[in-house]
Amino acid sequence: MGGSERDDVRASGAPPEPGQVPDHGGAHAVASAQRHGVQTMFTLSGGHVFPLYDGAVKGDPPLRIVDVRHEQTAVFAAEATGRLTRSPGLAVLTAGPGVTNGVSAITTAHFNGAPLVVIGGRAPDYRWGAGSLQEIDHPVLLGAITKRAFTEHQSSGVGAAVDAAFALAGTRHRGPVFLDVSLEALFGSTGSRPAAPARAAAGQTATGQTAPGQTAPGQTAPGQTAAGRAAGGQAAGGQAAAGADAPGGGVTGPEAVAQIARLLAQASRPVLVLGSDVWLDGAADAARAAAEQLALPVIANGQGRGILPAGHELLVSRARSVALGEADLVIVVGTPLDFRLGYGDYGGKNGTPPALVVHVADAAERVARHRELAGHAAGDLAAFFAGLAAVTPEAAGAAPPRWTESWLPRLQAAARAAIAADTPLLSSDAEPIHPMRIYGELARLLDSDAVVIGDGGDFVSYAGKYLEAQRPGCWLDPGPYGCLGTGLGYAIAARIARPSAQVVLLLGDGAAGFSLMDVDTAVRHRLPMVMICGNNGIWGLEKHPMQQLYGYDVAADLQPSCRYDRVASALGGAGEIVTVPGQIGPALRRAFDSGAPYLVNIITDPEIAYPRSTTGV
Repeated sequence: MGGSERDDVRASGAPPEPGQVPDHGGAHAVASAQRHGVQTMFTLSGGHVFPLYDGAVKGDPPLRIVDVRHEQTAVFAAEATGRLTRSPGLAVLTAGPGVTNGVSAITTAHFNGAPLVVIGGRAPDYRWGAGSLQEIDHPVLLGAITKRAFTEHQSSGVGAAVDAAFALAGTRHRGPVFLDVSLEALFGSTGSRPAAPARAAAGQTATGQTAPGQTAPGQTAPGQTAAGRAAGGQAAGGQAAAGADAPGGGVTGPEAVAQIARLLAQASRPVLVLGSDVWLDGAADAARAAAEQLALPVIANGQGRGILPAGHELLVSRARSVALGEADLVIVVGTPLDFRLGYGDYGGKNGTPPALVVHVADAAERVARHRELAGHAAGDLAAFFAGLAAVTPEAAGAAPPRWTESWLPRLQAAARAAIAADTPLLSSDAEPIHPMRIYGELARLLDSDAVVIGDGGDFVSYAGKYLEAQRPGCWLDPGPYGCLGTGLGYAIAARIARPSAQVVLLLGDGAAGFSLMDVDTAVRHRLPMVMICGNNGIWGLEKHPMQQLYGYDVAADLQPSCRYDRVASALGGAGEIVTVPGQIGPALRRAFDSGAPYLVNIITDPEIAYPRSTTGV
């Protein structure tokens, strides 16, 4: 599956001579991206962005180009690169429809707080307003879903503009940045060739300096401890329930951390929720250390999965209903208080009073405004966890916290009971196949560093419940925007970012229709992966609710037993169909052993609906 770096560039014709780096704007854009650690450009070919390809092929070193079949896949792949590596990914889109085809993927990155830079082509300035091919002012469209959307008009400014885009995308709160470059600026000569790039560390600018308001993930400033960043503070502290945040997403003030510690000291039934930004902010180790030191029950959300590995005594995600329904204090870190977390309304079940809620985010603007908070903080999440552990009484060797006497054991027992109750369905011999049987078979085959990707509705909801990650940074799903079609882009990125790991893509049959053509991309670029399609022939997330509401459904049926495996095979991959439970395990083993993009098309029971507690409305 290997190939030289120049093979991966996939240039045709006579290869360029080493050292012939061009001096146009595109070459400077590529060199600047490489200085920020970019190793792959995801794109779909378009004339407006040819200089970026030329800069990649002739770069020193060359930059790998992965060309896809739809622009959304290019952006999803770049977004996933950012989420897996915690360094901004790069997508290059041609002008007009190339950019607009990427809008849903850029929006997904916006909702996920994923570090991402999208460079777009743009019609020429000298004919602007005359109706050039694909002439449209992209930043006007993208301003609401990016940290910044702007245009560079001068060749001499392209390198600096790309540098600024990457610095901003990787700074708290992370997110997508869009830059389009006029045709003249991208093709035009700058008068000098770009310097050979030296890779920058995550969270640094092209010059090697830490991005404004940011310390490299998990690192402390020189001469300062992580706890000191939180408790020593560079920002003004809040009063009582007020938090603090330094400009640019710096450190939280000590008063806010101390207030949260006081709330914790008074609690009897606390719960800690860990979200994606804990991983993205480089705070996974600090979060685990604090949870273990304070013996806090933990629920994992999004890319917070794996911070406490599956089976950890403090991980009570399977007791989520009891934990959030009866808690008296819920500390949510690194994720919004959105529909996935009941909008922050906790406690009040089984005779308990409403819970106090603390929200901790990586930047002040991310702190919830729609509900009353007992405390909040914003900034460096590793520093927050270190500070909380340092100022909480349990850190000084005091008696074990009161919640370890009955609350934690109760949640542990509830989690064990839920897991035990799953066993019959995870090994079900029912026909048609129960979707849970798939996860029972898959769990036995996954390595601890496997990257599991979900793209679908009901079928993927089962994965979120029954597959628990062993390590952080090994789970990807579309996130709160709920955009289908992420799967192939995410899997392509995962294979490149984690070349030795298993890459498993879980597809609903509805989601498969959005991106399955990019199996061709995986084949052309020699990117093996295992794809598992839960094929029930319906839009399950719509069909069952519509029947409940109206007594009938419409526009919710797909082709029964559609041969998606043959689509994968026709595109140069491989696959097979599975119709009985006993075939699942052997088919999955063949897929893992194949060394190819391999789709296992499993026909499941359309009458089974995932028992969800929220619709997100």
